[in-house]
Amino acid sequence: MRNKLSSTFLSITSVLIAIISIQSGASLAKQLFPIVGATGATALRLSIAAVILLIIWRPWKTKLTRRQLITIAIYGTALGCMNLFFYLALARIPLGVAVALEFTGPLAIAIFSSHRLMDFIWAVLAVIGIILIIPHSQKIPLSHYLGIVYALGAGACWAMYILFGQKAGATVHGGQATSLGMLAGALVIFPIGLSQHASQLFQLKVIPLAVVVAILSSALPYSLEMLALKKIPIKTFSIWMSIEPAMAAVAGLIFLGEHLSGKQWLAILCIIIASIGSALFIRKKTATPSPIDTPV
Repeated sequence: MRNKLSSTFLSITSVLIAIISIQSGASLAKQLFPIVGATGATALRLSIAAVILLIIWRPWKTKLTRRQLITIAIYGTALGCMNLFFYLALARIPLGVAVALEFTGPLAIAIFSSHRLMDFIWAVLAVIGIILIIPHSQKIPLSHYLGIVYALGAGACWAMYILFGQKAGATVHGGQATSLGMLAGALVIFPIGLSQHASQLFQLKVIPLAVVVAILSSALPYSLEMLALKKIPIKTFSIWMSIEPAMAAVAGLIFLGEHLSGKQWLAILCIIIASIGSALFIRKKTATPSPIDTPV
């Protein structure tokens, strides 16, 4: 009994550290924007993370079929676009708001995969959160609304990432699929970053910070989430992951000085409750979830 409690505690601690790591990485990434822009920061993060994961998982040792490679390519493209849209949103709106809106992607999958009345309640609560988080004032600049659109786009890509990630993870080891997916995402996004910020991408002052961002946002949290998923049920994992928007808001406040209004905090709370609710009442599946289902 004591060993089980110790294992559960370690797993939950791993999830919390992963969440803190991801949001700390996002806060540091925002500091790269004035130098290399959101597209450049995305290109560097994906490329460096791909190198790290390729070294760790060495996917070239596994022979893949053409269908598997196509699935991983789509999954990786969704991963790359998810990161790009998220960083484009982060350049325009607070971190907590961006993460809360991005959460609508996986939340939509969880809700619409079921047809129960309870899930309709979570959907309504999530919509209320989105309505509350969108400002209604002529004084708000157009760039803020564009940031909201980018965050919702990141959420849509996250949904695609989950769907094709599950397909890839069903036949390929999670670590190998993710490393190849990260490579595919880097190959899609890096040319965009290079075309817009070629002279800034390889500055000596940029690379160390980009490496830290790649580790905090990708390599470290992915490894911790993989460890946690082996020890605790997917329902427990999903519930703890649901607090990520709140963690993002706190990280934005501490590291970036981003102050949210009471209405924005209420909107984030609505989305968190909807996420926790959908996780609590999720139907059990026979298949064991893959770490590839979680954001990287």
